[in-house]
Amino acid sequence: MGDDRTAADAVPEVITAPSGNEDPKPAEAASALGSTEKPANGQVADSDLVRLEPTMNLFNGVTIICGIIIGSGIFISPTIVLNLTGSVGLSLVIWAACGVFSMIGALCYGELGTMITMSGGDYAYILKAFGGLPAFLLLWVTLLIIRPTAQAVVALTFGNYILQPFFEDCDVPKNAPILLAAVCITILTFVNCWNVRWATKVQDVFTAAKIIALIIIIIAGLVQLFMGGAKNFENSFEGSTTDPGEIALALYAGLFAYGGWNYLNFVTEELKNPYKNLPRAIVISVPLVTVIYVLANVAYFTAMTVEELSVSKAVAVTFGQKLLGPMAWIMPVSVALSTFGGVNGLLLTGSRIYFVGAREGHLPEAIAMISVNRRTPVPSLIFTCFLSLLYLFSSNIGKLINYFSFVTWLATGAAIAGLLVLRIREPERHRPVKVNIALPIIFVIACVFLVIMGTIAAPYDTLIGLAILLTGVPVYFIGVYWKNKPESFNAYVRSSTEWMQRLFMVIAEEKRD
Repeated sequence: MGDDRTAADAVPEVITAPSGNEDPKPAEAASALGSTEKPANGQVADSDLVRLEPTMNLFNGVTIICGIIIGSGIFISPTIVLNLTGSVGLSLVIWAACGVFSMIGALCYGELGTMITMSGGDYAYILKAFGGLPAFLLLWVTLLIIRPTAQAVVALTFGNYILQPFFEDCDVPKNAPILLAAVCITILTFVNCWNVRWATKVQDVFTAAKIIALIIIIIAGLVQLFMGGAKNFENSFEGSTTDPGEIALALYAGLFAYGGWNYLNFVTEELKNPYKNLPRAIVISVPLVTVIYVLANVAYFTAMTVEELSVSKAVAVTFGQKLLGPMAWIMPVSVALSTFGGVNGLLLTGSRIYFVGAREGHLPEAIAMISVNRRTPVPSLIFTCFLSLLYLFSSNIGKLINYFSFVTWLATGAAIAGLLVLRIREPERHRPVKVNIALPIIFVIACVFLVIMGTIAAPYDTLIGLAILLTGVPVYFIGVYWKNKPESFNAYVRSSTEWMQRLFMVIAEEKRD
């Protein structure tokens, strides 16, 4: 690419990683996803093309999965799980079962991600298996509610916990966490816009920090256990609930803490050698998190009575107050670090959904553009940041999240159902990873169970969420399906796109013919 190229006059040549429309042959995939071979005479080198480059290695993949899974859930959800299960023993079973369930889903996503090597995760797989409308509806609610509210809530959690050590004897000022959350989102958006490697380094550092914090909890708990803190494990299943509804809700709470095991699939095109590194990252990360989660819960029970744990609003903070003495401040700071890294992971992966959606024609073309100088999807990142900042000031953010709890498992189940559809429809398709057929069947059945139980537990919320989801149908037919729009409208869109290109110095992804 010559030095005189500008965002306004650059002409995209086309190159892309395999998008799932054709079988990903290993040799072709290696070329499309990061080969360093020299181009033939007269051709543009891959490194000179404006595109999202495959810069993430296996370690980055592991820290993305672990870093997003380990958010605030493990520091808060143990209280919810214990109250719903009614006993120490059953709560530990639930935590282990959620880990196994997440591993089954992750293995299925390993097959999907190596078969359909385009970024976008659930959206990409539903698009390939079921077509444009179902994929657009997922993109619609993801764009409007799911991603920005998740980022806003995690950022607010960061703001609350980072301030907690300074306000031990009084409440945190109401607007202070909002201000810090906005700073957190803005800084991390800048980092992600500036350099993908910077973003992955932030993810690496903060994932390491949160794992160290959990190891501190586990070690302190084991010391307490060997010093006689095993009282809670006597008759550990006494008082266990037998209500299927409460068990289902306990699973919901546990699975919330495991959320994020599928997020590496949102950046598949930026992962080096995804055919090896994607499944390897999954196999390393999910079992690692499962072991850490179960041992952390065991540690909690060594330091607190069942009664103390059942009323704690932040289990890790209570744990620190009980065992760490003057060093108890480590726990709220650890939660803050955990959530800071979580916001980074959500921005990194979430922006790619919008990028891929725009590239497929489901969102304005401008969102699928890439910085000429930075090789990052600046418009989609800024769009993600803007929506998240708006939700920081919403007083009903919790209700909005509740409305779409069912969508998470509906989308994940639909993506893995797509795996089964593609097994039937395209049996000869190249699959570098192929799981036993029983795994996706078990997972889809479990997702149906979770959606049904969630609907029964909160029918009003589910109905409102479904109504908002369906508002995407007319938007799809007007914005996507209708091709012959008035020329005045098309001219306005072109003008807006060109203005944005000049503002951010971005162009459409370049692809080799």
